Amino acid sequence: MTMVYTLIRYLSSKENIYLSYGAMQLFSLIYIVAKSELLSVPKMIQELSLVGASLSAIVFAIGFYQGRFFPTIENYKGLIVNTILLNIVILTAFYHYMLFEYLPYTIIYAILFVSIIFNFKDGFKPTLVYVCGWSIFCFLLFIFDFKTYYSDTNLLDIVLVAFAIEAVLFTISVAFKYSSLQQQSQSYENMLLQQSKLAKSGEMIGNITHQFRQPLNNIAYILMNMKKRYEQKSLDENYFDKKINQANHQLQFMSKTIDDFKSFYAPSKEKTVFEIKECIEESLTIVDANLKKRNIDLQLAFQTNEDIQIFGIKNELSQVIVALLSNAIEALVNITDPWIKVQVSSTNAEVIIYVEDNAKGIVPKELEKIFEPYFSTKKEGTGIGLYLSKLIIEQSFEGNISVENSRQGARFSLTFEKLSLS
Repeated sequence: MTMVYTLIRYLSSKENIYLSYGAMQLFSLIYIVAKSELLSVPKMIQELSLVGASLSAIVFAIGFYQGRFFPTIENYKGLIVNTILLNIVILTAFYHYMLFEYLPYTIIYAILFVSIIFNFKDGFKPTLVYVCGWSIFCFLLFIFDFKTYYSDTNLLDIVLVAFAIEAVLFTISVAFKYSSLQQQSQSYENMLLQQSKLAKSGEMIGNITHQFRQPLNNIAYILMNMKKRYEQKSLDENYFDKKINQANHQLQFMSKTIDDFKSFYAPSKEKTVFEIKECIEESLTIVDANLKKRNIDLQLAFQTNEDIQIFGIKNELSQVIVALLSNAIEALVNITDPWIKVQVSSTNAEVIIYVEDNAKGIVPKELEKIFEPYFSTKKEGTGIGLYLSKLIIEQSFEGNISVENSRQGARFSLTFEKLSLS
């Protein structure tokens, strides 16, 4: 069963440590069959299987080892401490072998024990689970004089107990390792998410500048008109209040623009219920300058209630929409009468956002790879944007993202679960 488990682990992860561990278990099985004398197996086969299992154990332990192989010793105190710890490892490993009389498992235990004592400050690791498990078992068996009792009662060979303990500890250690890897992967994805935002910071600053230019010009004209009326002594209260309200309207527009950009860059991971329309409009604020610069006609249409809501992380959906719009804008270079359509519709169970353009579509052979990491149809593309978009939709919204070629261009579909009215 352990061999089957490690084989499945290898096929799913392609990590060679599972091959070496599976080889160790295979040699161990041969060793047990030979030692049991149930079959007529030459003594040489038994000895060779033990050697094979021991060598495989060394390969596995080194592959599973985490941290430095040799400690950094800066003074005599460090030398003394590490010498004491190393002696503890040797003595504990020796007792492990005397207890179970099976060298391969003792080798793994000893090597990973060294990994723990030389790299203890680096944090909690899967090797610590494995070593602590074996150490606790060894200590308990020593306290209760288990070896003597086991021998006196003529039970099955004690090495079979070692196989059972090893299988349990190995499984728990691997489970912890993958849990740790998933956490690291999530942290890495979050970092990519922020980096992909910051990578466009120069472009975003240009967009903010564009968004501010017109309201600033309007405020300047308002002040000029007020000054002119004041100099002509015709600045009455009604006119003054009217211009003040106009100026406040422009300032509120600028303030909202700042809030939209701030929301876009915020590393929020809190899921909330929010309106899709508000999220899309904030995304359009981010790319508005590029749309106007390239004379792209953007059409936003709702074929459902405009107040429709979904559950998820709002600023991450904004990033997905911005990524899709930005890709469409770049694809529409040299296209006559360019346009982008953003359409929102719904069924009884789903809410769907469509983002479509008339940029002639995506090459069919590239369509299948479009969401793969680091795959890009652009010469200077990073291949991260659509990959992250897929992760966001699937993980933050438990939804789906897909793409297909329409008659005039590409059409992306974002599908979300519809919130229950109850």
